[in-house]
Amino acid sequence: QVRLVESGGGLVQPGGSLRLSCAASGSIFSINAMGWYRQAPGKQREFVAGITSGGSTNYADSVKGRFTISRDNARNTMYFQMNNLQPEDTAVYYCNADGLQTYGPNYYRRGFDAWGQGTQVTVSS
Repeated sequence: QVRLVESGGGLVQPGGSLRLSCAASGSIFSINAMGWYRQAPGKQREFVAGITSGGSTNYADSVKGRFTISRDNARNTMYFQMNNLQPEDTAVYYCNADGLQTYGPNYYRRGFDAWGQGTQVTVSS
């Protein structure tokens, strides 16, 4: 099994910054794309940013220029630097990753698509 654990959420004032982390562990063979999603109260989960294994990134228009996604492939860890946070950024932030995992005594490979448990980000004065 592959497990994703987010950290770094919290309460911040408008204009402030937070840095989220997402650490992947388990029987990982390789990780392809990783991404951040968020879900605000009463709203559907939405895509925020993504990054490929090669480092290509894409962002939702609402966060371009404010948020930066990055990853450390050697550590199977993804980061999310969020600057100039605004009240509308308040949500539970989830990380997602897909790739290949190994299983069985012969280390067969199969795909995985995993989600973290989420971390709360609250922007309020």
